[in-house]
Amino acid sequence: MNQDRIIFRPMTPDDWMRVSAIYRQGIETGNATFQREVPSWDEWDRGHIRTCRIVAENASGVAGWAALSAVSGRCVYAGVAEVSIYVASESTGQKIGCRLLAELIAESEKEGYWMLQAGIFPENIPSVRIHEANGFRKVGYREKIGKMNGVWRDTLLFERRSVSVGIA
Repeated sequence: MNQDRIIFRPMTPDDWMRVSAIYRQGIETGNATFQREVPSWDEWDRGHIRTCRIVAENASGVAGWAALSAVSGRCVYAGVAEVSIYVASESTGQKIGCRLLAELIAESEKEGYWMLQAGIFPENIPSVRIHEANGFRKVGYREKIGKMNGVWRDTLLFERRSVSVGIA
């Protein structure tokens, strides 16, 4: 495979070792998630929608991943999901995150999702940029929404409404 070539494919349980390593890198930045430990595959699997799980793969293997989580169990929110997207530290700066999010959006629309949302730490500028580049808009600011390592953290709330459903 060409070093610059990226393929996107559905995530499988066999990808978990690499996906979890990339997730750990995100956790270690302190600006990707409130999560402190990488969950087991079973725990992660239960918390994410079965479809719309994508890995980005280059010549070195899995370079990033994206998945969706339900925001509510209520049927009126069945088409709303929260985005998780992570890129391996050695693969940053290659536009993988932007392309991966575009793939996730396309897949989510095929699955009938009409709105995607993301909670992003204000310090995570690369994540803010890739979401904005993919049509997300900032709709809110959550002040001191959660405590991490004894420090209250804020998040920005972004959303993207699907054009294909006609509510954009």
